Amino acid sequence: MSSPPVNSSVEDFATIPSGEFVMGTSDSFYPTDGENPSRTVWVDEFKIGIFSVTNAEFSAFIDATGYTTVAQSFGWSYVFSGFINQQSDLKQVVGVASTAPWWLAIEGANWFHPFGTSETIEDFLNHPVVHVTHDDAVEFCNWSGYKLPTEAQWEKASRGGLEGMLYPWGDDLLMGGEHNANIWQGEFPNLNSQEDGFFGTAPVDSFKPNGFGLYNTVGNIWEWTNDFWSSRWHVPDSLKTRHNPEGPLKITGNRVLKGGSFLCHDSYCNRYRNSARTFNSPNTSTSHIGFRCVI
Repeated sequence: MSSPPVNSSVEDFATIPSGEFVMGTSDSFYPTDGENPSRTVWVDEFKIGIFSVTNAEFSAFIDATGYTTVAQSFGWSYVFSGFINQQSDLKQVVGVASTAPWWLAIEGANWFHPFGTSETIEDFLNHPVVHVTHDDAVEFCNWSGYKLPTEAQWEKASRGGLEGMLYPWGDDLLMGGEHNANIWQGEFPNLNSQEDGFFGTAPVDSFKPNGFGLYNTVGNIWEWTNDFWSSRWHVPDSLKTRHNPEGPLKITGNRVLKGGSFLCHDSYCNRYRNSARTFNSPNTSTSHIGFRCVI
């Protein structure tokens, strides 16, 4: 494996050995998400970030390059409504997501101002960077010399060497009666009892790592992968879908997200699981989407 590139601000990687793993699931959670079928996939050895890219690491990239993120160019980003409490904050609302009214388009929200207010990342340097689009993540990777993981790489790493389990640690959500992921407890979207200790994002080294040493692959934030989205491309059993799969060959389109986030709740978004997947457009940013890198 190559040494970390000179520009890198990400230092902690785990080596994922080459070999087969069982990807997807045979259970029916969200049929249109394309988690099915459960299938055996080969992935070559690679290294992946133990943590999601942090605000501190992304800040080093911005300082070195002067890069302007998509949200900064647009002048707004989507912020969870639970973060917007003050009347002065409400004046910054420039739109509402039509299918998810808890997402408010907030003027001035971006990676450095995650709540769209004067509050910055200063107190959240060890939290995952959010309000980054797929395009922003690719720019970071281009600078650092890394890449975004394929969906297969991401899922193999998240499983931590366990086969067929719902979560990186097993099939039971709680470990010894304790939470091991930052998700929503209570009644979404109005009441979060914060039984896991967090309302928004958690520091990237929170909870226990999986069998490969990775932290927070489920819960906390959704993570961009490099794959274009399809709910059916992977179904046929072929070399391209079962040996180092890289997703459908497209020029433009939505990209796959993995892992769920601090907003996931089993009443509406039971996607804080290894096999779970969703998508978004590559120029979309929110307060619960980030990424991690691979070598």
